[in-house]
Amino acid sequence: MENYMKLEFPSKSQNEAFARAAVGVFVAQLDPTLEELSDIKTAVSEAVTNSIVHGYANAKGSVELICRLSGREVTVTVIDTGKGIPNIELAMQPLYSGTDDEDRSGMGFTVMESFMDTLEVESEVGRGTSVTMTKRIGTTIYV
Repeated sequence: MENYMKLEFPSKSQNEAFARAAVGVFVAQLDPTLEELSDIKTAVSEAVTNSIVHGYANAKGSVELICRLSGREVTVTVIDTGKGIPNIELAMQPLYSGTDDEDRSGMGFTVMESFMDTLEVESEVGRGTSVTMTKRIGTTIYV
C-alpha cells in the first residue's frame, strides 16, 4: 500500500497536538501496535515542537508535515523555514538545547532516534530545517 498526506499549519504550540493526532489517525490504517503508534506520535511531537520552539523561536511561520506509507514503512517529514541549525551534530547531542529555556531538556532528537528506525536532519542557517524519520510497522519484538 502506498499512500501519503501533507499538512501545513501555523507554528503555534497548540498545533503540535493536531499534528500528533493527524499522523496517528493516518498511520492507523497499517494497524500498528499501541506501542508503535505511541512511538511515532511521540517522535512527531518532538519534531514539530523543535520547529516551533527552535526553528521559529515562537515567531510566526509555518510547519509542513508529510507522512508517507509504503508497504509496512512509515516516513514522516517535518519541515520549517525558520532560522536553521548551525551545528546539527551538536544539536543532536543529548541534553543540548539551543535555548536558555530551563523547561527544555534537550532530548528531542534523542527521543526521535530512539522511537523511530531512522532519523535524518538537514538544515541550512537562515533557510530552515527538515527532519525525516522512518519506522517499520510490525517488527516490534516483545520480550
